[in-house]
This record gives sequence, structure tokens and C-alpha cells, in this order.
Amino acid sequence: MHTLPELLALEKIIELGAPHLEVRVVRQVSLPSGECFPIHSIAVGNPSLDVPAVGFFGGVHGLERIGAEVVIAYLQNVVMRLQWDTTLHRQLEQVRLVFMPAVNPGGMWAATRANPRGVDLMRNAPVDATDRVPIGVGGQRVSAGLPWYRGRVGDAMEEESQALCEVATQELLARPFSISIDCHSGFGLKDRLWFPFAHTRKPIAHLPELHALQEIFLQAHSHHQYIIEPQSAQYLAHGDLWDHLYLQACRDVPGHTFLPLTLEMGSWAWIKKNPRQLFSRNGIFNPLIDHRQQRVLRRHLSLLDFLARAACSHARWVPTPGQRAQRRADALAAWYG
Repeated sequence: MHTLPELLALEKIIELGAPHLEVRVVRQVSLPSGECFPIHSIAVGNPSLDVPAVGFFGGVHGLERIGAEVVIAYLQNVVMRLQWDTTLHRQLEQVRLVFMPAVNPGGMWAATRANPRGVDLMRNAPVDATDRVPIGVGGQRVSAGLPWYRGRVGDAMEEESQALCEVATQELLARPFSISIDCHSGFGLKDRLWFPFAHTRKPIAHLPELHALQEIFLQAHSHHQYIIEPQSAQYLAHGDLWDHLYLQACRDVPGHTFLPLTLEMGSWAWIKKNPRQLFSRNGIFNPLIDHRQQRVLRRHLSLLDFLARAACSHARWVPTPGQRAQRRADALAAWYG
């Protein structure tokens, strides 16, 4: 019996939502010390491949536990509302919500960024940067004892990476329209919403759709706290899983729209308010004071709920073929000017 707090909380929510949820264990991760942890995929809503979907992912980096907790908090919000919210039931007839809150439970247990084999899952995909990456941070193959290790050349992706890609391929890429959001922490003072690419500074094909998504978000949340930008505006990296999945979607299902987002919660703000967190490995990536953690869990629920609504109503805001050229020009000016 494992005692990982996030998994215990997740299993309680699964029990509460049992009549409505589709739950499967995608992989089992075993540690050398004997512990064994499941990687869950939880889905709710219309299973038809004709309807849009949103994927919510967390815990890819074991140290960034707040990412898993944000996804679990939104899943709990959905499950509890299913008991009384007629509007939510109607919404779920037209959309599919998929949750993987703890992609790297072994890393969460060990309090490491990497998985138990020392591999950074967000450097593990078979995508090499076409432009120069920062030394170390961009991914390295020297040693699993150093941060940002990609794994050995030619090895299959790690079990955790395969689990994420399997769920994303089956539940998101197979649909005409889908969005994903992967919740992380640790970059800067501001909360950021990143979109691909990480391996190149070139813009992605679905830039018009991302610009339109940003516009309706600004209309609905004019006082939001996010910086919305391509990841390449900050740094490039090898092996990004979302670059890999986006390229796969463009190659295998060219008529479909898949918009992968990454939420980077600005953990430096928590350190600024409580400098003692610098002396704690968890404190660099997570709010350690209860009221700050509760505030973080609250503040991102509206974003996750917005994405569910946006996917459900995508036909109302996705640019038409005649609008895409202007949208692309506006997006290039805003993000790549």
C-alpha cells in the first residue's frame, strides 16, 4: 500500500465520482526500494471521438507537486459538481475531460525532478532542437546523475513518458479538436502559459487558433495574471513531450487541431514572500505555507474551467479559413515581432 499523499487524495476522489468516471491504470511504476505506484488516467464526459476533449496533466516533474495538486483540485471540483450541477452534465454531453494528475509518481515519492531512473521526462521525447539550447537546461545525455538527463540515444521513452503519450494519442489526438494543459512550477515571478515549440523558434501551424484562444480568454478574464507566449521566447530544449505530440498530430491527423499548453507557475514569487523556502528543495518549486497553497489551488481553477468551456464551444471562436491569414499575421506581430 503506497502512502503518496497526492495518490491517496486522487483515489478518494475516484471513489466519490465512481458512477461518472472512467478510470484505468495506464502503467505501474516500481521503485528499487519496493514501492509500486499506479499512473492513473481518469476521463469524464462524452466518449465519442466526434466531440472535443481537454487533457489535464500534472506531476511530470516529481519536485513540482503543486502541478499535480492543481489538477487534482480541478478534478475534485468537477466530481463534486456532478452531484448537483445540471449545467455541467449538459456540458459533458458535448466534451470529454481527461486527467493524468500524477504522471511521475516515483519522482514525487523521491522528491526529484526526474523519474526513478534519473530521466527528465520533459527532455525524453525523440525530438532534437534545431537551434542552440542552453547548456544543461536544454537536455543532456552525459549522466543520469546530472539534471535534465534525456536518456541514452536509441532507448525507448521512459514508461511514464509512454503513458502520457498513449493517453494523449488515444484521448486527444484522435479527435477533430483538443487542448491539453500540463501544470508545472518553478520558472520566474510570473505565471506563464506556454505553447510549442520548445525545439525551434519557428511558429507552429496552429498559431491562428492559439491567438483566437488568447483573445476569448482576455475577453472573459481581463484581469488575469498570465503571460501567454511560445516557450521558445524563454529558452529552447531537446526532447519536449508536447513538441513530440504536436508534431505527431500534424503528421498523423493533419485535419485535426491539437493545442498543447503548459502552465508554468512562477514559484519565485513564493520564495520572495518566504525566503526561507530557498533552503528547502520542495520550497523552490512549491508554496510551503498553507494559505499560499490554497490561494494557488483556487487561482488556476478558472483557467482550467475556461479551457473545458472553450473546447466545448470551439466552433464559435476557431478562425474560419478566410480569417486565418489575418490571425496569423496578428499572432506573429504579437509573439514573434
